Amino acid sequence: MRLLQKLPDSQRSPPGLERRILRKIPSAILASIFIPLLWYWLAHLFPSPVAGESVEKYLSTVGIAAIATAITAWTAILTVAIGCIIVVLMKGPGYVADEYPLSDADEPRRTPEKDRQDS
Repeated sequence: MRLLQKLPDSQRSPPGLERRILRKIPSAILASIFIPLLWYWLAHLFPSPVAGESVEKYLSTVGIAAIATAITAWTAILTVAIGCIIVVLMKGPGYVADEYPLSDADEPRRTPEKDRQDS
């Protein structure tokens, strides 16, 4: 028995916005890497610390902010990518699930609430 069997008459939905977003994910990852690097590099070229702050402290603060920005962007990109992958999978063909025999498949079981309403 195969693990995944497609339903005989299942239809696929046409691709939409999720495919366009997935195609832009690699460029978003590159941007999330290079924009903070550019920010850090510019801080090294033109250090302008606040009054009373040393250049080293200023550069370390800019470095921490650049790393935090990159990690936050990666987290957002990963979240969007997971959402797009889920939508792509949901738009795909339907698959047969494991069979689960129901004890009351022919006639629903009566509940005490229905018995009181019927009398």
